[in-house]
Amino acid sequence: MSIKTNNIIKAVNPHFEGIQPDMEIDNVSIDSRSLQNNAGTLFFALPGQNRDGHYYIPELIAKGVLNFVVTHIPADTKGKANFFVVENTLKALQDFAVYYRGLFSFPVIGVTGSNGKTIVKEWLNYLLSPDYNIIRSPKSYNSQVGVPLSVIGINEKHNLGIFEAGISTSGEMEKLAAIIKPGIGILTHIGGAHDEGFTDRQQKIQEKVKLFKDSDIVILKKDDAVLQELNGKKTFTWSFNNDADVNLNRQSTPEGTLLSVKYNGDNFEVVIPFFDEAFVENAITCLMLLLHLGYNHEAIRERLAGLYPVEMRLQVKSGINDCTIIDDSYSSDYQSLKIALDFLEQHKTHKKKTIILSDVFQSGFAVEELYAKVSRLLAANNISRVIGIGETISKRLSDFPNFISYKTTQEFLAQYNANSFSNETILVKGARSFRFEEIVVLLEEKTHETVLEINLNAIVHNLNFYRAKLKPETKIMVMVKAFGYGSGSYEIAKLLSHHKVDYLGVAFADEGIALRNAGISTPIIVMNPEASAFNAMIAYNLEPEVYSARELRAFIAIAQQKNLSDYPIHIKLDTGMHRLGFEAHQLDELIDLLKNNNFVSVKSIFSHLSSSDVPQYRDFTLEQIEKFSNRSQKIIDALGINPIRHILNTSGIYNFPEHQFNMVRLGIGLYGVGNDAEERRSLENVGTLKTVILQIKDIEPGESVGYSRRFMADKKIRTATLPIGYADGIPRSWGNEKGYVIIKGQKAVITGTISMDMMMVDVTHIDCKEGDRAVIFGNAPTVVEMANALGTIPYEILTSISQRVKRVFYKE
Repeated sequence: MSIKTNNIIKAVNPHFEGIQPDMEIDNVSIDSRSLQNNAGTLFFALPGQNRDGHYYIPELIAKGVLNFVVTHIPADTKGKANFFVVENTLKALQDFAVYYRGLFSFPVIGVTGSNGKTIVKEWLNYLLSPDYNIIRSPKSYNSQVGVPLSVIGINEKHNLGIFEAGISTSGEMEKLAAIIKPGIGILTHIGGAHDEGFTDRQQKIQEKVKLFKDSDIVILKKDDAVLQELNGKKTFTWSFNNDADVNLNRQSTPEGTLLSVKYNGDNFEVVIPFFDEAFVENAITCLMLLLHLGYNHEAIRERLAGLYPVEMRLQVKSGINDCTIIDDSYSSDYQSLKIALDFLEQHKTHKKKTIILSDVFQSGFAVEELYAKVSRLLAANNISRVIGIGETISKRLSDFPNFISYKTTQEFLAQYNANSFSNETILVKGARSFRFEEIVVLLEEKTHETVLEINLNAIVHNLNFYRAKLKPETKIMVMVKAFGYGSGSYEIAKLLSHHKVDYLGVAFADEGIALRNAGISTPIIVMNPEASAFNAMIAYNLEPEVYSARELRAFIAIAQQKNLSDYPIHIKLDTGMHRLGFEAHQLDELIDLLKNNNFVSVKSIFSHLSSSDVPQYRDFTLEQIEKFSNRSQKIIDALGINPIRHILNTSGIYNFPEHQFNMVRLGIGLYGVGNDAEERRSLENVGTLKTVILQIKDIEPGESVGYSRRFMADKKIRTATLPIGYADGIPRSWGNEKGYVIIKGQKAVITGTISMDMMMVDVTHIDCKEGDRAVIFGNAPTVVEMANALGTIPYEILTSISQRVKRVFYKE
């Protein structure tokens, strides 16, 4: 941006009072806290919920800002800066954006609808970025303020714009349409969000389509009500009913949703890596734009296959005083409240459940009816305590049991007492205007800024990928041992229980006990039981793996002592792993111990494949499977029982699906790691380990970095110090220029030796600053890449991540 102050006068028609009428502007700001505010900034003093922007003008002048759009000139600032005085600073911001947009003539796509705007915008940016230099709305900047700020971000290098527009009532879209001026219009799903701002659905449609007033074409799912409002404007429609420009059929596959596309006499197929209907429709919208722009079928197929979930939403965090925090501090409407309460139930770690809830918006109901529904919803979900923040909720839920009210977030923060929260799961849910993120900061457990983010949607995707390979009657057991392969066993186990897996597997009894204490009722098998833990296992209804006659005798003795009947056990056979399990010559002794024994009951018989991931040992694996089949059948025939049989692990499910028996055991694959390249392409990354830059240093030639001077600079470089080291689980051998992290999308090679709590990386070529994020592993580098470089396996990388690293769980 490069705008002279006389152009500002032309754009917003103000009364000008200033000291330098010919200054140049290169930045627009509405945030007094921004470090980008400088002499080239034009600051719009907007009225805010808590403080008017005019209040910060003296402070900004002291920092060097000299240009302000205001409704009045604050006391003691006249003559110290340029002031563009207008009646309404928000309108002035919008007028300035209209003027600025008019300086550019490249193609612009405008996206609106009730749902899916941000996802479609982000996906289109991903799909088109190889061919265009795109300017797009940041995050969900689709409001009366967000749209102008988005458009003002255009510069001369951009040749395509993608902007989303959101409205909550009539009269808003005309303003956004004038700012965006889209040549191509995209209408996503019209749903119930913001219904209260319109008399009915038709009025909402009328307002939405005003974005496309001057568009050359509008892309949408065929909808007669919408087409009527578009009034003959050129459209490009899709449908599943063979009545549109593009007609589709869909079916589920292990990889996602297969779309059969018919367009212009051509037929082709595309796989969308999602099952959820909303995601699929959003992907179809993107497909439509690619068709409109003339992309060939192969390019469309290849690019759509790479679509990904967008943006974190619901997050699970460790809280103070042994609390769990569910962070949903971005919206407050009735439908999302229902979803959040379901999520709370899935991920609660305590019997006591608290919700901190703001006034509820976007419901479509009258106020009295809305809060009656909210009250019933909270009661049905057995919420122990409700903290209501807002004028309306304070009045409408005052009779709800154990209800505490505050008029504002600031009032809550002023009276906050950390000791009033302990041993409970807390859902924090509020509209953005209530700034509930400040509450989350107070309630979160204070740890250093290294976090392992766990994508719960990816876990479900990976679970479904393997489930799709099973027969309908085949059961599934999922391993959550070793703290859920480093990801966090409680939250993972809760998610798996919600998705009805048949068994959970842990290594030791204390892991199973912790899950029971967290409310997990799914059957749990303890894979490495110790005799000393048998009493505790029985107390917590945990089922032992039995691998030797000695162990079996010990457990039967305790079962007899406790007068148990048919307590479930799981018999482990050794078919070639030679780790644990009964060998062939020990089967007769096993059978003798189990015959006429009513204290225990064989729930399952299983074995473990040693090399199901190694193609050259396929014959050995098949030999193991045959041994297992014969030996387990011998036990079944001798005892006259009908237990579950299982031998396939993750690689076994993928490589030997014809040998499912009655159940399979899913392990590392759930966490996004497959042993085959093709298998890995079908899985989604689950864990992303992130940290921040603590400090940036300039290193001169001849200077060293880190312990033992293992790195010596041969030229001037810049390094960034990150607060993560081998105590956090990063292998020390990953240092000394062997490994790297990702900062601002670029590789930063690890420089010198990794310390206990820190590492240094080379950022000479990266435009970064202190506080910026660094990705240690995730999509890049992957744990598979790290493991291969270090001569180990991904299991070791994942399970080594220290418990001091905070886990943050999130769901779309």
